[in-house]
Amino acid sequence: MAIPLLQYKPSSQNQRVPGYEVPNEDTPRIYRIEDYAFDGEIQELIWAAYRQVFSEHEILKFYRQSNLESQVKNRAITVRDFIRGLAKSEAFRNLVVQTNSNYRLVEIALKRLLGRASYNKEEEIAWSIKIATLGWDGFVDALIDSQEYQTNFGENIVPYQRRRFKDRPFNLVTPRYGDYWRDKLENERYKSGDIKNFLELASSIEIKTVVYTPVNLANIQIPDMTRNTKPQGVPVSIDSSANFPVR
Repeated sequence: MAIPLLQYKPSSQNQRVPGYEVPNEDTPRIYRIEDYAFDGEIQELIWAAYRQVFSEHEILKFYRQSNLESQVKNRAITVRDFIRGLAKSEAFRNLVVQTNSNYRLVEIALKRLLGRASYNKEEEIAWSIKIATLGWDGFVDALIDSQEYQTNFGENIVPYQRRRFKDRPFNLVTPRYGDYWRDKLENERYKSGDIKNFLELASSIEIKTVVYTPVNLANIQIPDMTRNTKPQGVPVSIDSSANFPVR
């Protein structure tokens, strides 16, 4: 028996309030498949989907899902199913899912699949239980099949950060793994000896404090560097007895 989603109270975030801003550089670009008629054009939508789900500015060959790309180009699947496939891919699982706790996975998934941050800790706990009971694939299905996703993105729109009113975009403040995994990697590398010698060398370096001697500028004599030239208007005398060579 599946555990129902725990109840939590949504907070008033920017994306839940109607906006009247003048479009500017912070206004997200909407990628809708109806706007792309040819394969070369739809490739822009595919790159936008990769950037949104993987949050990487440079897409490597390892990330590419050729079968899913071919299906979305031929309209065999919708953009929503393309996003679902990217989030469930082995590449995403290795990069993100295996390197984070359930709480952080909820934070990442809400930002990348629903385009918003979590409302509060209660929502993170509620969805983390879904991950624990349904697994990652079941959690992805629950988000993409939700009414919130359908209302905001439908079948043919790539998810985007909804109304970035202030602060930096999600992909700049949400790396693919957090402090927990970074510290774990450092500990493992330290035990294996990769960085042990470097850390011991760094700790053995003695840092000497530089003592600055104050200088009193009141007694400094500035030398006179002006040229000794005649003032303008004074006639210059010429010695007529000087002999100059004649050519």
